[in-house]
Amino acid sequence: MTSTRSTGIWGESLAAEYLERNGYDILERNARTPYGEIDLIARQASVTVFVEVKTRRSTRFGNPEESITAAKRLHLLSAIESYLQSHPELDGEWRVDVIALQISSKTASELTHFENAIH
Repeated sequence: MTSTRSTGIWGESLAAEYLERNGYDILERNARTPYGEIDLIARQASVTVFVEVKTRRSTRFGNPEESITAAKRLHLLSAIESYLQSHPELDGEWRVDVIALQISSKTASELTHFENAIH
């Protein structure tokens, strides 16, 4: 496993813990679709929340959330559409959140939760 991949896995775990502490139920992690992977799928009351997690060890190439390009947004929305079609029980309101983590050594130095970040 590469350093980048292990950083991403660790960031996704921190994001899931954060969401659970804030009243979300985690439904699935790393959901695979023909259009790509969805990092976290959660429930907040009656809303299904698809969460893109971005974790960075430095800001040399910008903040974590800045790495979500237009192409990434389109792939993510296509993945969500596919996921919803194969999970009709989730019919109803949904949104896409982004959790950006800036980490230093073995601690998260900054976690930012952007609700309804991608339309």
